[in-house]
Amino acid sequence: MGLAPTPSLTSATLPRVWQGLGYRLLPEATAARALFDFAAVPWPTPDMIAFAWGAFTGADRLLGALAAEADERSVMFHGPVVVTEDDPLEVAAQLVAAALDHTVALGIATVFTRPLGLDRVWVRFGFIPVPESTLPRRLAGRPGAGLYAWRGGTALWTLRESPRS
Repeated sequence: MGLAPTPSLTSATLPRVWQGLGYRLLPEATAARALFDFAAVPWPTPDMIAFAWGAFTGADRLLGALAAEADERSVMFHGPVVVTEDDPLEVAAQLVAAALDHTVALGIATVFTRPLGLDRVWVRFGFIPVPESTLPRRLAGRPGAGLYAWRGGTALWTLRESPRS
């Protein structure tokens, strides 16, 4: 996939806790598949999955997940999917924060995502709307409407810098 880990990868993938929920890297991304199916959110292309993060209760019940597909120095986030009534937007935001830390540690230049009605979460982290033409070919053609992108949390980039290959 072309992902070159940086020395901070280990610390970026350490489990974390926020308001009583645990967030950790999933050893098998497929553990999140049932959540995606339940919420009718498209599952990423299996052979392109780079990593997945999960949100867990103290009883180790998976109640949220985000999966990422990788292509060279670009990543496409799928999700987050959250199945809890207790502050689901904050659970989604914590999953995005963990996944962004992970992508930065991998040396990823651009992160793409479909909005899925989570505009407040994406804007909070500096994602901006971009045209479909900015997607690298291997990440193009995924289901969904709308596309957001992130480059280090800043909107100060041009489409000429697009990773399209």
